[in-house]
Amino acid sequence: MNDSVYVPNPGDIGLTRISGYAGLGIRVGQWLNGDGFADYEHAFTYVGSGQIIEAEPGGALLSDLTRYAADSVIWLKCPAQYRTAVASTARTYRGVPYSFLDYDALATHRLHIPVPGLEGYIKSSGHRICSQMADGAAMAGGWHLFDDDRWEGYVTPGDLRVLYVAQEMRARGLVQE
Repeated sequence: MNDSVYVPNPGDIGLTRISGYAGLGIRVGQWLNGDGFADYEHAFTYVGSGQIIEAEPGGALLSDLTRYAADSVIWLKCPAQYRTAVASTARTYRGVPYSFLDYDALATHRLHIPVPGLEGYIKSSGHRICSQMADGAAMAGGWHLFDDDRWEGYVTPGDLRVLYVAQEMRARGLVQE
């Protein structure tokens, strides 16, 4: 939980917990993918005016941020120069289908199980899990979250949480840029 409530800017990526069986299933998927058993299972992009774009089983939705308790969200803060482009791109994802099978594909890659065409499937399957959607909007908006040569779309909420922890450590002066 946050010590104080952050007021997001357009383009910021929020991470929150999901309770119940869906949250447990995502935590297990993240664990299989090597992310540990971190308790942040959902990512979304703040697009301004109190609204977010988030991946949901029925397709990506434009939702009100108030759907989540303000003190339950941690934020990856989008650099000012990318905010408009990231938020605009995120809005275009409305209706994009969701698939839990992407967790299987991500775990297959992590476990080095040779599957021909897996990278292409993850990249262009036509559906996205929440973290893929947030990372895709950031990337298309010019904000490159990862510099580790990962495949496009190879990102989980746990990966985004790792970036959040690094961001907070930098902000507190515990590590240098």
